[in-house]
Amino acid sequence: MIEIRGLVKSYGPGQAIKALKGIDLKIAAGEFVVVLGPSGAGKSTMLRCINRLTEPTAGEVVIDGVSFAASGRRDLRALRRNAAMIFQHHNLVKRLSVLKNVLVGRMAGLSPLLTAMHVFPESDVQIAMHCLEQVNLAHKAAARADALSGGEQQRVGIARALAQQPKIMLADEPVASLDPKTSRVVLTYLKRICKESSIAVLCNLHQIDYALEFGERIVGLSGGEIVYDGPPQGVTQAVIRQIYPGLDDPNILGAGQRLADRLDIGAGGALAVAGGVS
Repeated sequence: MIEIRGLVKSYGPGQAIKALKGIDLKIAAGEFVVVLGPSGAGKSTMLRCINRLTEPTAGEVVIDGVSFAASGRRDLRALRRNAAMIFQHHNLVKRLSVLKNVLVGRMAGLSPLLTAMHVFPESDVQIAMHCLEQVNLAHKAAARADALSGGEQQRVGIARALAQQPKIMLADEPVASLDPKTSRVVLTYLKRICKESSIAVLCNLHQIDYALEFGERIVGLSGGEIVYDGPPQGVTQAVIRQIYPGLDDPNILGAGQRLADRLDIGAGGALAVAGGVS
């Protein structure tokens, strides 16, 4: 079980600007949770605060009953081993091979000398190859990362995160730069790994259709606060208006359009979305 307790992030003079206003979440092992919200809602800030890429103003992360409220070096290393990050733009070392990029996920347990020399134990190589098999890229292990397509590079990013053997994966807009077909391929691999390896996934998305298709649970974030936390079947027009305020504004949708023209209501009031709102 992963718990985020009272996560706050403030900026500016007197910390008057609050990007996060006390986020509380519990995520079970193997649960695929999608976070929806407009730009500026705090989605990326939340993920970066969870693994301390950004230092939160207040709050703690609890993994299997162990609290990571402090930011000491040892606690920070342990937290980041348990909370792997998948970035929007892959963040691969493009001149290195696919295998070595995945082995980056094993560096936390190596000595600095071995890390600098890119020398890895055979056991780590086997783990990395297994992770590549899970995203169907073992046959590309020796290829340079920059020889891969965008979707393949993102799957390498998933394999690298998986190689950490984390408790939770934090995916920040992992398909934002991919076409619809490739996006679904990447999200399918990510969700399947989540289930097969019992790893919790917290995935930021802009696309409502992908969220409803892949998310077991939807967390709606707006203005640094959670405004919805429930199943995709409960995401109605009213919920979308909470998450994305102003969608009925003609300056946003265009003259003569309404939110109902963009979103279709299915049985029970749930949304059947033909195209994501971004």
